[in-house]
Amino acid sequence: MCSVSVSRESAEGGRVIVEVDGKVAKIRNIKADSRLDSTWDSREKTVAFSFDYCYWSVDPEDPKYASQEMVFQDLGTSVLSGAFRGYNICVFAYGQTGSGKTYTMMGTPVSYSIHFTLRGLFAKKDDYTDQTASCRVKVSFLEIYNERVRDLLKQSDQKKPYTLRVREHPETGPYVQGLTQRLVTDYKQVVELLEEGIAKRITAATHIHNASSRSHAIFTIHYAQAILENNLPSEIASKINLVDLAGSERADPSYCKDRITEGANINKSLVTLGIVISTLAQNSQMFSSCQSINTITSEGDSSHADSPSTSSVSGTRRPAYIPYRDSILTWLLKDSLGGNSKTIMIATISPASSSYNETMSTLRYASNAKNIINKPRVNEDANVKLIRELREEIDRLKSMLMSFELVSRNTSQLNDDRDGNLTELVLQNEMKVCMNCLML
Repeated sequence: MCSVSVSRESAEGGRVIVEVDGKVAKIRNIKADSRLDSTWDSREKTVAFSFDYCYWSVDPEDPKYASQEMVFQDLGTSVLSGAFRGYNICVFAYGQTGSGKTYTMMGTPVSYSIHFTLRGLFAKKDDYTDQTASCRVKVSFLEIYNERVRDLLKQSDQKKPYTLRVREHPETGPYVQGLTQRLVTDYKQVVELLEEGIAKRITAATHIHNASSRSHAIFTIHYAQAILENNLPSEIASKINLVDLAGSERADPSYCKDRITEGANINKSLVTLGIVISTLAQNSQMFSSCQSINTITSEGDSSHADSPSTSSVSGTRRPAYIPYRDSILTWLLKDSLGGNSKTIMIATISPASSSYNETMSTLRYASNAKNIINKPRVNEDANVKLIRELREEIDRLKSMLMSFELVSRNTSQLNDDRDGNLTELVLQNEMKVCMNCLML
């Protein structure tokens, strides 16, 4: 999903080089346009990128203007439906500093962008009026600053503000040890916690933005549903990660040492995220190509399927190593990026001509992420799942047995009729033989 928002450069009179046409975002290279003789210029004047959704949020007076409510009405439906069914969901915004990532994900103190999702969750919670079903909602809020994790919902000691460590569970995956999880019962409590966490986030003034986020923030909603299914208690749990990434920015020698260190760590994590996304996309494309080759091979002759060339090609194609642990951000988002999650990426870009390079990089980034294929699964109790699968297997075997008995009965009736016809034919033939003998 691509979102074009107003930036400081365009507000100050910069030239707009981005155009949105339906689900296609087009960016124009004004340097290639300005050349008189562009015969030998290999650069494309206009490059188009297609996405699932494209939104134009530059001019509110424009008929194509997309508000935050429109954006989250399109995306929030899939988020809510996936959470209700027990899937993990991840929504993260990526883009240049000042392109509107934090505004898209967290909103403003007056209007929070995620309130559509939260209100939908609590509306579903209010529907559980009977005693056969109930739900529980917990939230957590953290930031990653200089490759260290900080709890935004806990009063931290000034001497040791960063004491949280990232661990990895063999079944549930990476998690933050000791992270605060607050139980909430209504939407207002979530807003209060969100305000509390946003106030603690580290921001600083840069050349592009006066209050740029200097850390990655992850707001997590843990949504659990307890239901009674087939007279058995069952629990379905889903996790919704809302990720606000720090903006990519070029290093400036005029910055102080702290700003340079922050920028280096931000760029390190974003570069690692790009490598992870690129590697996942390559592995997904390789998996798809291998599947198509196997399908073609299975449909062909068996002699071709056993040929040494086919086996050598399938044997040499191995998935590439994915460097999740090279960054705290990618390690925590391991399942969201390439595992058990339905993930939505929001690429925010600036339409100004001065941000051409950053905009092209962001669009290529998002276009590459489209090729990743995740394998989400429903998070439910293992024992209840096993019992349900066993019951389904018993029902399947019963239906097979009934159909087999029905076929056996029909077959036996056919055999009896066939035996009777054969006996009659034999008697007729014997009578004919006798008559022929008498006539002789």
